[in-house]
Amino acid sequence: MSKNSQTYNIEIKNLQCIRDDRVLFDDLNFSLSNGKLLQIEGHNGSGKTSLLRILCGLTLPTEGYVYWNDEDIQDIQEDYWATLAYVGHHPGVKGELTPLENLAMAQSLSKQPIDIELADALDQVGLYGFEDVPTRTLSAGQQRRVALARLLISKTVLWILDEPFTALDKVAIKMLEGWLDKHAEQGGMAILTSHHTVNCNYATSLRIGNW
Repeated sequence: MSKNSQTYNIEIKNLQCIRDDRVLFDDLNFSLSNGKLLQIEGHNGSGKTSLLRILCGLTLPTEGYVYWNDEDIQDIQEDYWATLAYVGHHPGVKGELTPLENLAMAQSLSKQPIDIELADALDQVGLYGFEDVPTRTLSAGQQRRVALARLLISKTVLWILDEPFTALDKVAIKMLEGWLDKHAEQGGMAILTSHHTVNCNYATSLRIGNW
């Protein structure tokens, strides 16, 4: 994760999301810039995951817009996607591949040079000795660590993380919180959901939902 001196801003304007004829959130507005972390809070079913998917450009809002540096993300999809790393509620790893192969695939898709060896990234998330076993044989917490290791090989500015602390033990939770603070210190930003209270120096929170 290299220091980023360029200014970035994500802005959400008048966002509305309707699922199954139910308004999850409406007239949602906020912005985030370099060096900031935002935790999205809300009841189960309040639309937290839906919001993150909209912010990633994976689904469209019912109304409203998401702007990246004053441009609609739908108009700059490829450039926008190159600036973000997304870790969903599910780890998103291939069970038949090894952790090392999963990282190699992620790195090849990003098409960006990295400053860390893939095996070192796995070592940092506590998976030394598990590099070459099928990922499906790992525990839920270990599979989550494989997914999070993608952040170590990412040079993206914006991290969007859906319940990233799921299945992690106390040591891994503290590790991830440290990564988040370091990412902010180096000019990055992150938007995340979590039932866990995020203990980071640069974190603020926003509650969503119409109930």
